[in-house]
Amino acid sequence: MIMTKIEIDSGGSPFPKPVVLLGALVNNRPNFFTVAWFNRMSRNPNIWGAAVGKSKHTLHGIQENKTFSVNFPSADLVVETDFCGIRSGRDTDKSQLFDIFYGELDTAPMIRECPVTAECVLTELIEISTHYLLLGEVKHLYTEEQYMTNGVLDQKKLNLLIFTNPANQYWTLGDIVADAYSIGTKLAK
Repeated sequence: MIMTKIEIDSGGSPFPKPVVLLGALVNNRPNFFTVAWFNRMSRNPNIWGAAVGKSKHTLHGIQENKTFSVNFPSADLVVETDFCGIRSGRDTDKSQLFDIFYGELDTAPMIRECPVTAECVLTELIEISTHYLLLGEVKHLYTEEQYMTNGVLDQKKLNLLIFTNPANQYWTLGDIVADAYSIGTKLAK
């Protein structure tokens, strides 16, 4: 059977994206906003990037302090995570939603309820149309022992949120399909 490809909306993205809460001090108050346009950009140095709308309130704190946090929410935080994406810190004190802590960088507030959190130093802000590409170097990465298995982060235990578009839905990860960097060796024989 020959399958025929059909054209779909080119404005969507057929791949799920991790959902994070970026945090910064804005006018000396912790603020967080939801981002699904997020990814790792390089390994060494460990640079993470996010597309951030130019009007985002938290962006002011990131630009001023040159630091920010990246907080990875679990499915248990889906309501709070979505709220941080639909309400602006200009009008709403979102710091009251979470138990906030600080690590080594005193201007990068982190969310204790998130299974993984990171402190980043702003390395670059690149203008792209209606957004900035925010690049930051991870300086400190935090988790708890309960989220580890055999010394590595366990995705099942983390139960992190991912976002799909154009459906605009939150999901969690499914099952392991194969081990990367090894399954392909079957074709090398």
